[in-house]
Amino acid sequence: MSEWKTVAVREVADVFDGPHATPAKTDVGPWYLSISSLSNGRFDFSQSAHLSDADLPRWTKRVAPLRGDILFSYETRLGEAAYWEHDVRAALGRRMGLLRPKEGKVEPRYLSYAYLGPQFQEVIRQKTLHGATVNRIPVGEMPSWPILLPSIQTQRAVLDVLDNIDRLIDNNRQRMRTLEEIAKAIFGEWFVHFRYPGHASVPLVDSLLGPIPEGWEAMVASTALTVGPRIKLDGDATHPFMAMGDLDVRSMVCYPSETRNGNTGTKYQNGDTLFARITPSLENGKTGYVQSLAGNEIGLGSTEFIVLRGSKVGSVFTYCLARTEEFRNHAIASMVGASGRQRVRNECFESFLLAVPRVDVADAFEALTQPMFQEVDALYRESARLVAVRDLLLPKLVTGQIDVSGLELDAVLVEPAR
Repeated sequence: MSEWKTVAVREVADVFDGPHATPAKTDVGPWYLSISSLSNGRFDFSQSAHLSDADLPRWTKRVAPLRGDILFSYETRLGEAAYWEHDVRAALGRRMGLLRPKEGKVEPRYLSYAYLGPQFQEVIRQKTLHGATVNRIPVGEMPSWPILLPSIQTQRAVLDVLDNIDRLIDNNRQRMRTLEEIAKAIFGEWFVHFRYPGHASVPLVDSLLGPIPEGWEAMVASTALTVGPRIKLDGDATHPFMAMGDLDVRSMVCYPSETRNGNTGTKYQNGDTLFARITPSLENGKTGYVQSLAGNEIGLGSTEFIVLRGSKVGSVFTYCLARTEEFRNHAIASMVGASGRQRVRNECFESFLLAVPRVDVADAFEALTQPMFQEVDALYRESARLVAVRDLLLPKLVTGQIDVSGLELDAVLVEPAR
């Protein structure tokens, strides 16, 4: 540990805080960053908004984020931070500050890991001011706070280890996105544009939807799908529970975050699609495809999503349909209730028409795409394991508990995190 030193933050970085008000939001323009976007060292733009070009100078007068900065929250979600690796015009949001590393004093990405490490997180806990309604970090005092750092050489060695793990995770996530996009693209080709294998020899015939392939049927969604299937459940047993927060806005992946007793809530099983019924989750695109349950296990879930199950079509078809703009926009147009608390009623699917393919075409689609969805699930599970390994190593690497020079990463990666 001789090469490890405790220094004041000001020796390695400058500290800035952001504006103390909120600008008018716009649909496009420079980014107005939100503390909700800070997540375990990464920045998720889907949780941030935009402001106008005209407003940007006012909100960046004190500071604007630059590549290599570390963004952090100083009110609510204390301890969260993210390394800023982007070259985009942006302004810090309310309750957000940043650390600007000093060149040659610290590796910027290492500083983000050190911020999230146990030593500095304990400093944050000790220095947090506890108010009647909100806790906050006194940003003006942060420059004097102690932070534990090794030599630049050791910082780079630690980054090499963590980068290798993150690269594997990122590769898996990219493959997951690609596989899902391929499946949705095939869905569009076959069932929207009717360019499925053998389509050239099948004439189009008139229907309520317009021309569709002969042998197909124009059908309302409530007939093609089972909306809110009835499932018997043992109320005395414990079941996986899927909350709305477990659904993603862009990906099929959804895993229950807890377990619950009883039988209150929606019921679902593997192969079901979970479709958000409330605002703004519906507009944001929250939709999940269930394949995380064991065997014939039944899961419980929030009443704020609708369970869709293929009846005349398959499970992948159902999910891809639920991801289309037409399906989502139809649901949004049918929402009822007071502003801000609107919900979709199951009856809205009685008026959405779709072209249901012949059985052989539907089966061929499922046979082609089901392995893609299974691979997505396998990649997610592997990524979750790698995240657990990284999160196990991180606090020990940034406090010197593990000598990075003697770490055999290949051996670590093949063993489950403990």
